Amino acid sequence: MQESLTKNNTCLIGEAVVGKTAIAEGLAQNILATGDVPETIEGKKVITLEMGLLVAGTNTQREFEERLKKLMEEIKQSDDIILFIDEVHSLIGAGAAEGAIDAANILKPALARGELQV
Repeated sequence: MQESLTKNNTCLIGEAVVGKTAIAEGLAQNILATGDVPETIEGKKVITLEMGLLVAGTNTQREFEERLKKLMEEIKQSDDIILFIDEVHSLIGAGAAEGAIDAANILKPALARGELQV
C-alpha cells in the first residue's frame, strides 16, 4: 500500500468487515496527527464521499449530476483533498435514471486525467 500512496488513486479491496475503512480512517488520522506519510499526501485532508447525502434532496437526475459536478470542481480546485469513497461499488447506478449516466461515469473522466485523488 505504501507504494500505491505515491500514485494518484488507491483502491483497497477485500471482503466485508476486514478493516478497509479502518485503514483509510487511520491514514487520515496519521496525516493530521503525525504527518508521517508519503510526500504525495502530506498536508492533505481526507474527505468522505457520502452518496446518500449527495442524492438526498435531489428531485431529478439533473440536480444530482449538477451537485456531483460542483463537488468535483471544488475538489479539483483544491489540491489538498483526498476523496475517500467507502463502498465504491455503490457509485454504479447512483443517482441514475433510466437512460442517464451514473456517479461512476461522472467521476471517471476526472479520475483518468488525474484531476482527483481518491
